Amino acid sequence: MESTAADAMPDDTDLTPQEPETEQAPAESTGDPTSEISDEPTAAEVNPVVELALKDLQGRRDALQAEITALTSRKEQLESELKANFAGQSDAIARRVKGFQEYLGGALQDLVQSVENLELVVQPMVVQPSPLDQAAGNAAAAASADDGTPPPAVADTFRPDETLIRQTLERFLKQPDVYADPWTLRRSIDDRDTALLEDWFFNQGGRGAQPSRGTRPRNILVSAALIAVIGELYGDQFQCLVLAGGPERLGEWRRGLQDALGLGREDFGPSSGIVLFERPEALVERADRLEERGEVPLILIDAAERSVDIPVLQFPLWLAFAAGPAERLDDDDLL
Repeated sequence: MESTAADAMPDDTDLTPQEPETEQAPAESTGDPTSEISDEPTAAEVNPVVELALKDLQGRRDALQAEITALTSRKEQLESELKANFAGQSDAIARRVKGFQEYLGGALQDLVQSVENLELVVQPMVVQPSPLDQAAGNAAAAASADDGTPPPAVADTFRPDETLIRQTLERFLKQPDVYADPWTLRRSIDDRDTALLEDWFFNQGGRGAQPSRGTRPRNILVSAALIAVIGELYGDQFQCLVLAGGPERLGEWRRGLQDALGLGREDFGPSSGIVLFERPEALVERADRLEERGEVPLILIDAAERSVDIPVLQFPLWLAFAAGPAERLDDDDLL
């Protein structure tokens, strides 16, 4: 019995592995990929607008291609016509030029023949005056010789006004009138000043140079007396033009004339009675304008000026002060 029990019990030493039970996975259903692709919708079916746009673009392309073809043919046609017309016009122009050349040659030949037939030397015609004409001509010549008077000399320019000029100069020798009207001399001058002005009026005829009085203030005083006399003669129909190269000299002239004649700043300027200049060219231009308006320019030239420009000599009234050696040297030192 024991043996049967032992046989019935399992043997622990039995190492034979037992196969595990395999679990069978459930079968998965595999679908057909072709069936999935066929099930998805196409791009055309998704967006029909794209297909419509493509058709529109294709139509435009065809239209543009047709226009390009038409323009190309038109271009070729125009080029052929242009070549044909240019050649024809060239022939016409050549024919016209040839005809004009022939006409011009014939005209020149006719002109040469006409010139050859001209009488270039004309015989002078001598007309003898009648005895009556000769007698009348001699009588007229004799009458003109008897009645003709020589032109007045330059020195006699102010002779008709000699009395007025001398009286005015004598009045300037007296006590100065500091309350006199503007443009009237408010200072007194001496005998040498009056002698200088009388020589300028009656011997030089208002045009010439006079020796300087030694200093610029003294020359300015003499010029102020001259301006006062000219004002008595011409009134408002004259303008005084002063030439003194340099601002310092012009300033001295302005102050001296302003003090001697009782003037103000408004009396100096292009539209006033006295104009100051540094360059002779501007002075000559101003004097020309005055004469065009019928006015008289009175030109005063400072002693520091080396010379008198030739254009100044054409004007009727000008006075230049000629400085002595010492005065010129002092002026150069100031420069």
